[in-house]
Amino acid sequence: MKIDFAKSEQSTLGLEWEIALVDSATGELTAGANDILAKVSADHPEVMNDGEHPHIKGEMLLNTVELVTGICHTVAEGTEDLRRNLNIVREAAHPLGLDLLSAGTHPFSNPRTQEVTNKERYSKLVDRTQWWGSQMLIYGVHVHVGLDHVSKAMPVLDGLVNYFPHFQALSASSPFWNGEDTGYASQRALMFQQLPTAGLPFQFPTWDAYESYVQDMFTTGVIDTTSEIRWDIRPVAGLGTVEMRICDGMSTLEEIGAIAALTQCLVEDFSTTLNDGGTIPTMPPWHVQENKWRAARYGMDAIIILDAAGKEQLVTEHLVELLNKLEPVAARLGCADELASVESIVAKGASYQRQRRVAAAHSGDLRAVVRELVAEMATN
Repeated sequence: MKIDFAKSEQSTLGLEWEIALVDSATGELTAGANDILAKVSADHPEVMNDGEHPHIKGEMLLNTVELVTGICHTVAEGTEDLRRNLNIVREAAHPLGLDLLSAGTHPFSNPRTQEVTNKERYSKLVDRTQWWGSQMLIYGVHVHVGLDHVSKAMPVLDGLVNYFPHFQALSASSPFWNGEDTGYASQRALMFQQLPTAGLPFQFPTWDAYESYVQDMFTTGVIDTTSEIRWDIRPVAGLGTVEMRICDGMSTLEEIGAIAALTQCLVEDFSTTLNDGGTIPTMPPWHVQENKWRAARYGMDAIIILDAAGKEQLVTEHLVELLNKLEPVAARLGCADELASVESIVAKGASYQRQRRVAAAHSGDLRAVVRELVAEMATN
């Protein structure tokens, strides 16, 4: 099976941000996406394409809208695109009594009572996956980075896998689930991987080997389209990108910019290595799997495995070393300020840490956590 990989300009960006809609009075999730999309359509007819806004879309659950940027050359361009469309959604949401929130999960709303968007692919997913499919009350941020040649797709994916725990720890924002503290920094990470073809990617030496895998998935009826391969990091052949899907939802554009810069810099660095004839080291799958669990469980306090030899280090300490290494890359790409914001996340705490502090200060009242998440979104 041949899968054509579109040629992209190296290290261009695309960002996707899933946002939850909550009742302004109660903080409960609300199925308001259709109303918001209808208002956006009415207010901005000049940009609509076949009845849809090109950058504001619905998602699986009716309590969710997704912002999708165009092709961007810099992180600043990408975050500004998100800000512009966030304001459009906010203007549509507030008259409906809705606030906006972004985290890996909602702290207390019941997953089983959320309404699913009326589309065949969503109903098929829930029917096939049953209880797990009805639990997908999760939100994320995805970063696409362009690759200028298909031969880079698998090595770059392998390279990003090495930094899985760094992205997970920085973005972890889902400590609570259905009103309960799970003890994890990211409940979303463990929930999402229950879907078929979701979770950690398989690692292939060549694009041909990936094509053979996809052929097997089609032949055995596991997937009907390549988009149903829901790996945490995946190639997107139609766009000519590698897509980093590790991250929980994040409340601020500063955090999204930091994650986007880290992704863009790593991919650019890998690309340079490959252009120079070098190779990208990999770790055994069992080390990768353990790193994912440690980062989901312990977040910023995770001691992660760094290489195939089993060397370990606190993730925040390794992040400092990584940022120093990537400084020249960030300068070339024009995202030095955004990359430096990774240190700000470490300093003020990731969202899961901030949420737990708010809950503790309010005797465990998770409505206070929702109010704080809404307030953080309002700063954008």
